[in-house]
Parts: sequence; structure tokens; C-alpha cells
Amino acid sequence: MTEVGRERVLRAALELFGRDGVAGTTLSALRAASGVSVGSFYHHFAGKEQVAEALFVECITLYQDAFLAELKAHDGAREAVTGVVAFHVRWCTEHPARARFMFTERPVASTARAERNRMFFREVRAWWRVQARHGALKDLDGLTAFVLWLGPAQELCRLWLNGECPEPDGGQVESLSEAAWRSVGGTHGD
Repeated sequence: MTEVGRERVLRAALELFGRDGVAGTTLSALRAASGVSVGSFYHHFAGKEQVAEALFVECITLYQDAFLAELKAHDGAREAVTGVVAFHVRWCTEHPARARFMFTERPVASTARAERNRMFFREVRAWWRVQARHGALKDLDGLTAFVLWLGPAQELCRLWLNGECPEPDGGQVESLSEAAWRSVGGTHGD
């Protein structure tokens, strides 16, 4: 299967997994929607679980790369914290199928995803430690920092993606951004 065929499987998986979930999607439906032969499919994927993992890694890579770009685009800690909250909501509204898949499916852990996450969190933690050393951010462990920083925005996006509320608006994003800053901003915040 060429990379074009691989991409066709991943695009079909994004649609089918988003609609029916990984468990509710049959391999034959995935192959039919992607238009690839059995042999072509098995050339790159051992089964739909490997498709789900490849799709998850692709989605998380796109999100994490954009997150880091947003983080680095700001000089001050306050601007970065609030900018990343706005980025998170914007990314979810611009990529609803990818965001829904990331929020609802947790494929079996893989080496590729683990390595990707290690690299991402190492970079974010390094940025955080510098800011905390200068008093711009509270000195928090990574999990607490993430929950305080992005937890409310992530929950708002999850509710919207599940159809439980309207699409997030600018006022909500501003409120969540300010709440995140009040939660994680340090004694010398800028």
C-alpha cells in the first residue's frame, strides 16, 4: 500500500471511528470506506487497533506541534498561559473529528506514542520550570499544572464535541484563559 493508500485508511478511520467508535467499526467497513484491498491494508496495518494507534499518534502529533508553536510564540508567561488555552479551544473547533477521536478513544499504548508524549512533556516542563524559577508561574508538578491550565478548556471542548453545549465562544475562552492564569500564575507573574 502506498502512502496515499495508508492516508486513505487513516482518513476513513477518522470518519468511521468518529461515528461508530473503534469497537463499532468493522475491518471490512474500514477497508471498504478507504477503498484499499485486503493485501494493501495488511501491508501496513495488522488490524484496526493498529489503525487506531496510527491515527491517534497522527492526531496527537498535530496537536502537540501546534501547542508548542503557540507556547513559543509568547514572550511572557501570562500571554503563553492564556494563549495556549485559546489555542486549545481553537484547535478543537478547527479539528473537531480529530479532537473527538482523541477525547473518546484510547488505543493500546505504543512505543511511538509514549516517545512522542515524553518529548512533548519534557519540552513543556522545561518551559514551565524556567517560568517557575523566575516566579512567573507556580512551582507545580506536571499533572496539577496541566489540570489547572487546560482542564476547564478541555472539558468545555468535550461537552461541545459531544453535543451537550453550543460551540465555545470568545467570552468563554476569555473567562477560561483568565481562570487558568489565576490558577497557575506565580508571585511575579507578568
